[in-house]
Amino acid sequence: MSESLILSAVLAPLLGAILAGGAALWDPRRGRVFAAGFAIASVAWSLAASAWIAADAFGGATANFNWYSWAKIGEVDIAVGFLIDNLSALMMLTVSFVSLMVHVYTVGYMREDSGFCRFFAYIALFTFAMMMLVTANNFLQLFFGWEAVGLVSYLLIGFWFTRPSAIYANLKAFLVNRVGDLGFILGIGLVLAAFGSLDYGMVFERARSAEVLELSALPLGWDAATAICILLFVGAMGKSAQFPLHVWLPDSMEGPTPISALIHAATMVTAGVFMVARMSPLFELSAAALTFVLAIGTVTAFFMGLLGLVQNDIKRVVAYSTLSQLGYMTAALGASAYGAAMFHLFTHAFFKALLFLGAGSVIIAMHHEQDMRKMGGLRKHMPLTYWTAVLGSLALCGIPPFSGFYSKDLIIEAVGASQLPGAWAAHLFLAAGAFVTALYSFRLLFLAFHGKERMSEEAKSHLHESPWVVTGPLVLLAIPSVFAGMFLLDPMLAGDFFEGAIFVEAGRDTVGMALEKVGGGALAMTMHGFLSPALWLAVGGIGFAWWLHLGWPSRPGMIALTLAPLHKALLRKYGLDDFNDWFFAGGARKLGGVLWSRVDAGVVDGFVVNGFARLVGGFSRVLRVVQTGRVYHYAFTMLAGVALALVLWARTGSN
Repeated sequence: MSESLILSAVLAPLLGAILAGGAALWDPRRGRVFAAGFAIASVAWSLAASAWIAADAFGGATANFNWYSWAKIGEVDIAVGFLIDNLSALMMLTVSFVSLMVHVYTVGYMREDSGFCRFFAYIALFTFAMMMLVTANNFLQLFFGWEAVGLVSYLLIGFWFTRPSAIYANLKAFLVNRVGDLGFILGIGLVLAAFGSLDYGMVFERARSAEVLELSALPLGWDAATAICILLFVGAMGKSAQFPLHVWLPDSMEGPTPISALIHAATMVTAGVFMVARMSPLFELSAAALTFVLAIGTVTAFFMGLLGLVQNDIKRVVAYSTLSQLGYMTAALGASAYGAAMFHLFTHAFFKALLFLGAGSVIIAMHHEQDMRKMGGLRKHMPLTYWTAVLGSLALCGIPPFSGFYSKDLIIEAVGASQLPGAWAAHLFLAAGAFVTALYSFRLLFLAFHGKERMSEEAKSHLHESPWVVTGPLVLLAIPSVFAGMFLLDPMLAGDFFEGAIFVEAGRDTVGMALEKVGGGALAMTMHGFLSPALWLAVGGIGFAWWLHLGWPSRPGMIALTLAPLHKALLRKYGLDDFNDWFFAGGARKLGGVLWSRVDAGVVDGFVVNGFARLVGGFSRVLRVVQTGRVYHYAFTMLAGVALALVLWARTGSN
């Protein structure tokens, strides 16, 4: 496997970002073609190189090398290095493909925006950061990529920085992720303390041989493995938006739709899932940490899905869907079904990017109207967008033979096979989540594309299908949304695809147990699916959505009145935003007020600064009394001083 090819795949988007940014500085208007061309060409090269690398990796080749040594502290060598195996090659392929689709789509979506060049520079830089993250062979480079995607996502969420809502959203994302990143960097610090290295290979080798260095006392009686894994997972909770650090992700919809797809589909929010899968040799050392991961993932999958039922913003419905699907992936990680989590990450990348870009196509046609209550009947105006949205929704709901069925159903079965405490409850909640997923997905379809046209006459007169630079990526994403799960389940999970990249303790191979239960690979799973409660719950959710929004359109309002307390709780997002605004934001403001009035004004200004000024002033007033300007007063003072000195000298001399 060529090291230069790996470097080019990772660094090409960085070059594209620099050139696109340069075009923006050169001439924001005439440089648009160059900015888009540089960025798209760089990501296209990254995709081509990633495909070549993946072909080698899937054939059994691996690479693990240090490009250069950044620092050496004692015995710890901190290097910029790259690890290519099936896990990282899969992520490289997924990230570069989705990113290329987003880049092409952006040409149509952002063509009238004054920040066109700047946006291309940002998304190319985002792709570079993700490629650094997924190819790292050590914790410090992982942290670099981790923070870089956080920085660029901050810039992209607040891309329209003249909007107060966008500034609020990117600040919220930044602060919430800082909470997760604090846990993440503490976990990395404990890794260094426990294993004496930051290199993956050395850490995993020592973990498997139980060679953990002695640590000082840890809280709650935790062992080093549990503390490390929980702290690392706190980082994943922030980056992959797991409860209760999920609150930033729905607000990230303030950014342009292409970045919503890039953040939500296969890049930033999946970084936490990838990280836990990569750290499987560590997580397998702690059943307590796995139980914690399973619980958090289950809560996120079910309860964040419920919030999608009451959203009216078309992008926010898809955003809460992302939260829920990330919960499924996280629950799989907790059940040691790392392969199933990565498989769902892979299939989800295609149909979620498809749904976001489809929502963007609708928003373009509606002149940036995002409220589904002001849509309806778009199916006849936008047939291509409609049918690709149908395919994406069926994949999301887990209807066979669409991709989401194989990955999500496998997760539900794997969690059911787990022996961790509470796994049975997680299994029930994840199965019930299939009904919720289908309900909010087809609610979106029926409200936006079916029924009466509820937009204004002026908006109706301008409705038409989006241009090919928008619909082309939709078609290309729809193909793997339909077929990827069916054709890739057997090669990815029925064999030893992740061997050497993912480690599972003996007796915890829940993916193998699930496949054995359903009878084998894709065909057996399809047949088993018709006996699965999750499938029929999904079908029931689709039927219920039709009954509510097309069969009896007045019924949703009646249900909302009947279940007013629950409806209000969902509208307020369980009060978590209110609590955060009151306790953290409000508390910080009050603490700042106290520090200003008592410490800054009272102690610093009042006592230290003004106190010294008053002291100097008082001393000056005393000295001013003896400064008369008369020579005989000064002569008398000098004689008195000499006399006093003589007396003191006589007394000390006599002693």
